[in-house]
Amino acid sequence: MAFPDTIKNPRIEQQLFANRALFAASFIILLLITLVGRMIYLQIISHDHFTTLSQDNRVRVVAVPPPRGLILDRNGTLLAENLPHYSLDITPSQVGDLDQTLIRLALLVELDKPKLKRFHAEVARKQSFQSIPLRFNLSDEEVARFAVNRQRFPGVEINARLGRHYPLNENAVHAFGYVGRISEPELREVDPHNYSGTSHIGKLGIERYYEDILHGKVGYQHVEINAQGRVLRVLSQQPPVRGTDLLLTLDSNLQRVAEQALGEHNGAIVAMDPSTGEILALASMPTYDPNLFVNGISTLAYKNLRNNPDLPLFNRALTGQYPPGSTIKPMVALAGLNYGVITADKTIAAGPYYTLPNDNRRYRDWKRSGHGLVDMAKSITQSCDVYFYDLAHKLGINRMHDFFWHFGLGRRNGLDSTGESSGLVPSPEWKRGARGQPWFPGETIITGIGQGYMLTTPLQLATATSILAMRGKKVVPRLLKSTRSANSDRFEAHHARPPKEQIKLQQQEFWNQVIGPMVDVAHKTNGTAYRIGRDAKYKIAGKTGTAQVFGLKQNERYNAKKLAKELHDHALFIAFAPAEEPRIAVAVVVENGGSGSKTAAPVAREVMDYYLCGELNLCENMELKKDI
Repeated sequence: MAFPDTIKNPRIEQQLFANRALFAASFIILLLITLVGRMIYLQIISHDHFTTLSQDNRVRVVAVPPPRGLILDRNGTLLAENLPHYSLDITPSQVGDLDQTLIRLALLVELDKPKLKRFHAEVARKQSFQSIPLRFNLSDEEVARFAVNRQRFPGVEINARLGRHYPLNENAVHAFGYVGRISEPELREVDPHNYSGTSHIGKLGIERYYEDILHGKVGYQHVEINAQGRVLRVLSQQPPVRGTDLLLTLDSNLQRVAEQALGEHNGAIVAMDPSTGEILALASMPTYDPNLFVNGISTLAYKNLRNNPDLPLFNRALTGQYPPGSTIKPMVALAGLNYGVITADKTIAAGPYYTLPNDNRRYRDWKRSGHGLVDMAKSITQSCDVYFYDLAHKLGINRMHDFFWHFGLGRRNGLDSTGESSGLVPSPEWKRGARGQPWFPGETIITGIGQGYMLTTPLQLATATSILAMRGKKVVPRLLKSTRSANSDRFEAHHARPPKEQIKLQQQEFWNQVIGPMVDVAHKTNGTAYRIGRDAKYKIAGKTGTAQVFGLKQNERYNAKKLAKELHDHALFIAFAPAEEPRIAVAVVVENGGSGSKTAAPVAREVMDYYLCGELNLCENMELKKDI
């Protein structure tokens, strides 16, 4: 029996259709609500955010680095300036294939491996939308070649910049230093906001020490750009604030004279005003051209400087440490007077050598026949070693150590520069800590003539000489004289830090009892530096010194003719002038120069002559006084 087909039910079909229609309508309404909600979110709630993003596609904020402050000498001569040049800058986010772009750019401008390596390091460190310099100091020919092909390089621009330049080249570089490209460690130390857009920073000397005020304050520009990232126009700007200009205490003419006076010798000269602490000249020879370092020195050029046996990069004036030799004898004499160990008129028989009680070791005098009967004045004038061996033994190492310390020896003197060494004034405590050994009496003996473990820098010797010249008045050595801010057209004096204490001796007369013989060193026929004083138009107070580079055996004699140049003694000389009213104090160290009287003293005379007779013009009609 066959069953009939299912009977259609219109009511059920209508209900099914209505359900489907309701679902579809609900879905459509939900989509509309989502769409409207999204539009509300984009157009209203996030309006500011997306407006900014849209604006960033057209407008960019560009950091404008400030012009670096100028550096001038005391007479207004430019030591460091800013000169315009062209740089090639790349914005990585605007460049499609960076490696291919660099390959094509190398056909237009010179790009060596160090420059590319430095550029890739900058790319890894910075945001992709930041402009990064690839090359500095483009030549006119390179600028022209790129300009013709500019349309082929989106994201690559030539920009005008101010670059550091040192017009005196090698002159005084060890004093004011130089700037160079900012390294990654340096970038972590500086304010990233203020250094955005800055590519260089002070590396050494004044440039480094006063970086904070030389740099200035960054500025900004809002610029409109096109699709290739090129600037169309400047919409608004906040100009940068240039760095502070520095007027140094240095005299560039005197500096040149000092460097020339050293001639072919390696060595250092520090000249300062003993009444103010102002450094007049700070010479270290040989020297080098700081302009090589500004935009990255080539590998070959740096290798030549680094491997040069004369060490031109070494700042001998501040970092070099030398045995002071006999230049410290005036201070040993003062210590003997102040502690009551001796009197100025007490005499001793100074033979060719000195021995300690119960010790047969002979400590020889530089004069093979000895000096005979000597008092303090004769011992300073003729630099009698035996007298000071005996005095050092009577004083003891601890009292000498403490007295030297007051003269700034064995410690940094606070010069506003980089690289100052502390030197070394030895003591039993130092030797136990550094060497694990006891102190021996013989070491006290040789410390009394500036040998043994004792080390000083030329700056320390100049500072100690200034204290002698001013009879105990201390000053802090300094290179900065005055500053000129961006909103001023005048230099304002920069006041030096006052020293903590002055040297006060038991009797003020002790100063004259030591300084008088120092005058005799240069002006009496038996003085060790008589050659430089016999025709001087002013009175010089000085002390020669000769420092051994290596030790001699008990019965061995020093013979310079049989020794290599690098084994010759160092020649030293300290002086101030005019002796009765000091205007300049000088310390000279000539490496392997031999005799202080023959080599170092004439160098000091040249420096003092130029400053006193040339710069200060004090020598006209000047007559030497008989007494200080």
